[in-house]
Amino acid sequence: MSPDEPGGPATDATRQKGDPSRPVTISYIAETAGVSVPTVSKVINGRSGVAADTRARVEALVTEYGYRRSNRKNVLELVFGQLEDMWGMEIIRGVERVAREQRVGVTLTEFGPHHDPLNHSIDDTLARRPACVVTVAQLSQEQRDQLSAKNIPFVVFDPTGELPDGVPFVGATNWAGGRSATRHLIELGHRRVAMIAGPDKVLCCRARLDGYRSALEAADLPVDPALILRAGLTLEDGRVAALGLLSAADRPTAIFACNDLQALGVYQAARELGLRVPADLSVVGFDDLPVTALVDPPLTTVHQPLTEMAAAATELALALGRGEEPTQVGLELATTLTIRESTARPVDDRPTGT
Repeated sequence: MSPDEPGGPATDATRQKGDPSRPVTISYIAETAGVSVPTVSKVINGRSGVAADTRARVEALVTEYGYRRSNRKNVLELVFGQLEDMWGMEIIRGVERVAREQRVGVTLTEFGPHHDPLNHSIDDTLARRPACVVTVAQLSQEQRDQLSAKNIPFVVFDPTGELPDGVPFVGATNWAGGRSATRHLIELGHRRVAMIAGPDKVLCCRARLDGYRSALEAADLPVDPALILRAGLTLEDGRVAALGLLSAADRPTAIFACNDLQALGVYQAARELGLRVPADLSVVGFDDLPVTALVDPPLTTVHQPLTEMAAAATELALALGRGEEPTQVGLELATTLTIRESTARPVDDRPTGT
């Protein structure tokens, strides 16, 4: 049995009784005590939920074999593909909150284009042997296999593509968010609702677009391909796409953008064309980044609980690092619509005098 199994490693000097070639592991202590690995983990980490006699038996074996946790079990690695300031800070805040509560250190790694090639970065992570990994970077199957081979548990944050069954992840209800954003605009009276969708290869973007379509179909409104433009997820991408939509003869009265940065690009395009938000154009974004409450007018957007998602991913990763078996390895946290001042009834549908 490897000293690096999820249950926890032993020190080099610690050997199993009767077999000096094998190091002591949590699994061995659990087997000797006749309890589960999670129970031993709870005792070692001073957690509740263990009967007094069981705790005493496990503590006696821990003392007898001299088991001590390796320092690596107190470090979680947070991996970004490329750290985006606004979005990334919400994730870091959630990870650090849980890590602080559980007295675990956090190492931040970025696999961005200005750093070493990706395989070198993953090699560095493997060499550091953290207790577990929360990865915002979308790792390849080979890289996931490398982490598994080294018994380093990982959780994928907000996966952009389909994952094999059993790969732990934390995401959000993107389809429901896209539906609620579009339904809000329809309920205000908008009938020409456009969407600036994200790249089709990105799972959350497809889900938000599907939610948009679902809301239109539920309201017996046509899904007009001319009102759907795919664009990158940056402010400039949103601006260019919005200019295309708003320059049409029969322009939309509302735009749902796939993320907040695109929505801010819509604001810019509207200003360039002399359109007022929301008097001439209603705008809805997705993410609810802090800046959206500060722009003029404050942006109506779908709140994606990034901090809570990061906290949940951290708790799941740390549980896996302790050798525990979580009841659920795939989590989706609920999105909610935050209504501010960027949406209103279309001009033709407003009561006289407004």
